[in-house]
Amino acid sequence: MPFIPHTDDEVEAMLGAIGVNSIDDLFNEIPRDLLIKDLDGVPDALSEMEVSRMMRERAARDRGARCFIGAGAYEHHIPAAVWDIATRGEFYSAYTPYQAEASQGTLQTIYEYQSMVCSLTGLDVSNASLYDCASGLAEAALMAVRANRKSKSRRILLSAGVSPTYEKVATAIAGTQGLTFERLPLDLDTGASKPGSLNEQGEPPIAVVIQQPSFLGVYENVDAITDWAHANGALVIAVVNPTSLAVLKAPGSWGAAGADIAIGEGQALGVPLSSGGPYFGIMTCKSEIVRQMPGRIVGRTTDLDGNPGFTLTLQAREQHIRRSKATSNICTNQGLMVTAATIYMSLLGAEGLRRVALTSQQQTAKLLDLLTSIKGVERAFSAPHFHEAVIQLDRPVGPVLAHLAANDVLGGFDLSKTYPELGNALLVCATETKTDEDLDVYRSALQDAMSAAA
Repeated sequence: MPFIPHTDDEVEAMLGAIGVNSIDDLFNEIPRDLLIKDLDGVPDALSEMEVSRMMRERAARDRGARCFIGAGAYEHHIPAAVWDIATRGEFYSAYTPYQAEASQGTLQTIYEYQSMVCSLTGLDVSNASLYDCASGLAEAALMAVRANRKSKSRRILLSAGVSPTYEKVATAIAGTQGLTFERLPLDLDTGASKPGSLNEQGEPPIAVVIQQPSFLGVYENVDAITDWAHANGALVIAVVNPTSLAVLKAPGSWGAAGADIAIGEGQALGVPLSSGGPYFGIMTCKSEIVRQMPGRIVGRTTDLDGNPGFTLTLQAREQHIRRSKATSNICTNQGLMVTAATIYMSLLGAEGLRRVALTSQQQTAKLLDLLTSIKGVERAFSAPHFHEAVIQLDRPVGPVLAHLAANDVLGGFDLSKTYPELGNALLVCATETKTDEDLDVYRSALQDAMSAAA
């Protein structure tokens, strides 16, 4: 169906009704010298049939390489029902549910999503949703400033394992509003934040960010860091992998009082890798600071007849369209991704998520054992890990990854630029989608790569 379903006759009738000769006349206030005459590099229009053929040809160029990258985007099995349902017209083309009377199905889906995410994080309220986890960190930092008015600090303290990409995005967004992001030193033995470094930080921060599991795959001492933050008047922002929460302690239970805000990348919950997006960001918080949370919130209520119903709550529509008055400039949510995540979590349930998490961790442990049996490959850290881990090579990582890619193995994330202190370090990941045969293929390919580069 065309995006604009009006026929030529209907367009002519509308133009006649308003007294103009063409659609171009509606924009005659634009100076002629500002109009683009042509778009260099943009090909001629194609028919629907031609576009379909082109996309099939491009898709066929994907060789189906085995992916062991991770680093914030994870290849999990997605039941066929997830996107069969999510791409139905009711969901696929639905717009933001401002009109509750016409959007009960969408609103209930979002409400169920919020309930599930609150169960995972152990916090009181969820929104629906943010663009991704990276921008979510910026939103959480700004939210912490609004919620923690007792503190005059503008410092956001990051645990050593917070994703460098998340830090860059948060700095680009929130740094323009006077916030500074500072990182705890890395313990080169464990891969976590260096013990005792919290007491060397000077002025207490307004918030402390803890990523669990860390970007490097290991576990932080979340209880100790959370209690230190609260003792020093700072809020705690948790950055979580939702899959890991099926087996790890929820942020709401960290330390004596729990994290105040939790964010995460929702891609792992039923969204394919898709060359980097679209994904969606998770955000939950304690009820005391809910009015500082950006994004939409759906509540459950009853109508005049006592029947249950759903509606947007706490925030008016103007909250999202008046930049000067809004807590955030988010103007839409990743509704389709949230729908897929809701279906995914409903299908798997708590036990299914737990099995995904445990299998992923077990396969990563097997992968580590296989890879470190190769001469010149060592495990980097002594600390336990989730489904990502760091190995160190006795030579530069780049040429090794290129050799692996040539053999249809995407071998991991090169850490030499983001964590130069680790030397020739490679972050590898395995999920439940990686069979023992896949692990053996990786080991064989890495053995060849190490031999070729010797």
